[in-house]
Amino acid sequence: MDHKEHQEHKGLDPRVEAVCRQLLDSAFKVHKALGPGLLETAYEHCLAHELQSRGLSVARQLALPIRYDGLELDAGYRLDLVVERQVVVELKAVEALTRLHEAQVLTYLKLSGHRIGFLMNFNVILLKQGIRRLVL
Repeated sequence: MDHKEHQEHKGLDPRVEAVCRQLLDSAFKVHKALGPGLLETAYEHCLAHELQSRGLSVARQLALPIRYDGLELDAGYRLDLVVERQVVVELKAVEALTRLHEAQVLTYLKLSGHRIGFLMNFNVILLKQGIRRLVL
């Protein structure tokens, strides 16, 4: 972890960091059991189950309205998972993550008011290569 990355994460509540650790541990467990090659929804169901079995609250496919010009618009955006009402998780099963995927999560954080999100691509041999932690 470089200095800049450490500074970005400074100030996060230790309880949120504990949720992040549980999330990552759960994701590694799911990936180890299933491996790459499935649809995003399979990983979403299994990860949500694993998190709930650890006593964490998980909201799936949470509607994310867009606020524009004094209106709240349902444009069909959904947060894949929100863990403990604090951590946004965007799941992918793609060949490679791109800057656009990262921008998507950052936009979701801004629109939802959350500070921390994870972008997780399960379509990789080693899951650690498919995880991006993003903090506002």
